[in-house]
Amino acid sequence: MSNRNIESQVEVLLEPIIQNLGYILYDIQYIKEGKDFYLRVTIDKPEGISIEDCETVNGAIDEPLDKMDYIKESYFLEVSSPGLERVLRKEWHFEKQMGNKIQVKLFKSIEKKKELEGILKSFDDEFLELEIEGKITKIERKNVALAKTVCDVV
Repeated sequence: MSNRNIESQVEVLLEPIIQNLGYILYDIQYIKEGKDFYLRVTIDKPEGISIEDCETVNGAIDEPLDKMDYIKESYFLEVSSPGLERVLRKEWHFEKQMGNKIQVKLFKSIEKKKELEGILKSFDDEFLELEIEGKITKIERKNVALAKTVCDVV
C-alpha cells in the first residue's frame, strides 16, 4: 500500500476520534526517515495546542490504530501542532491562506529563484498564483516542493 493510501485510511479512522475530543485534524503524514517509519498526526484548535493536548490525542488514537493494522511495518507515532509556520498540503490549507503571505520552495527555479514568498491570490489543481512585489507569478503545483505559511515577527 502506498504512503498516500495509508494516510487516507488513517485520516478516515482518526478524524472522528480527534474531532470528538475537540480538536481539528490538520494533517497526517506517513514517511520513512533513514530506516525508521513515522506516522505524524498534526492537530490544531483555535487557542493552540499544548503538550497535554498531544498526549490526550496520542492516548485516544493509539489503540484504534493498532486494531485497524493499516501499517505493517513498525513505526513511531508522533502527535504535534502545526506550529506558526504551517505546511500547506491539503486544499483547505490553501483555502484558509487566501490573501495571506506564503512561502513556496520549488523543484525547478523560476526567474533564477527556487524559493518565492508572496500573497496567495489563487490556486487550483494545476497552479498557484502569488503576488510578489505587485506582480502575479504563476507556479505549477507539480513544481512545488513545499508550501508553508509565513510568520512575520514585528
